Amino acid sequence: MHAHVHGASSPKRVLKVSLGVTLAYILLLVVAGIRAHSLALLSEAGHNLSDFLALALSLVAVYLQSRPASATKTYGYHRAGVLAALVNAVSLVAVAFFIFYEAFRRLQHPEHVQASVMMWVAAAGMLMNGAIAFLLYRSGGDVNIRSALLHEVGDTLSTAAVIAGGWAILATGDYWIDSVLSLGIGVLILWSGFGIVRETLNILLEGTPRGVKLELVENAIRAVEGVNDVHDLHVWSIGSETHALSCHIAIADIPPSVSERILRDVKDCLHHGFRIDHTTIQFEHVECEVAHGCIIPTSESEAHHHSH
Repeated sequence: MHAHVHGASSPKRVLKVSLGVTLAYILLLVVAGIRAHSLALLSEAGHNLSDFLALALSLVAVYLQSRPASATKTYGYHRAGVLAALVNAVSLVAVAFFIFYEAFRRLQHPEHVQASVMMWVAAAGMLMNGAIAFLLYRSGGDVNIRSALLHEVGDTLSTAAVIAGGWAILATGDYWIDSVLSLGIGVLILWSGFGIVRETLNILLEGTPRGVKLELVENAIRAVEGVNDVHDLHVWSIGSETHALSCHIAIADIPPSVSERILRDVKDCLHHGFRIDHTTIQFEHVECEVAHGCIIPTSESEAHHHSH
């Protein structure tokens, strides 16, 4: 996990405070939504309930990710945060489809809405969600924290839309605006959810990390002095901010003491150019049986270098 921990901005503390505030706001939304007959407010309650679950899962994930590696979990628990983010995103998608159903139902049978209640409650929510989003932004950048952050940013924008919608209802008396607002909130929820689902699935399927181009990594390694060829190159993510690499590098038939310089230069290149620090690099001075997708080298005299 890649998180900047500085006092009040530590992920654990921010998530705990956010949980308490979000729960209180959910209760306010439910009570106000029922009294005002506002689907938009009740949609916000559902949205914030998914946020509450997201924050709770993120807090559990932060705790798990801090646990050290063991003999049975040799990579530690980095992917706990990724799994939490996936569950969060799937819950967002489910909430979005429920909102769509209810909004279409209300478009056919509009209900009287107390717009002034909508506006005051939404204003309080916009301030709360904005503050939580700011604290989460400062506290870390891994996919687990970013998934919770996206929930809060989405809430901030959707509550701002509810305020505008409440004003429009007061000005026009058109209660269908409440249902249209709910559809907009649902689209926002769906968009943020699908983005996180795509990223977490890429990590779980050991795809190339977001923002890393395999061709650029290969070219950078080839540019290191002493490297003759690179193949069987794989880059994946252990956690959202922990990337790993394995590859075969062909070099001249030189002593291991000399090849150490090449290994050091390759590692420096990967660290500074791509933030890849967990590497397994195999040196060879003969051609593999299969140049691409190499499995077994033709000679047993190859040198193996593993850096973690």
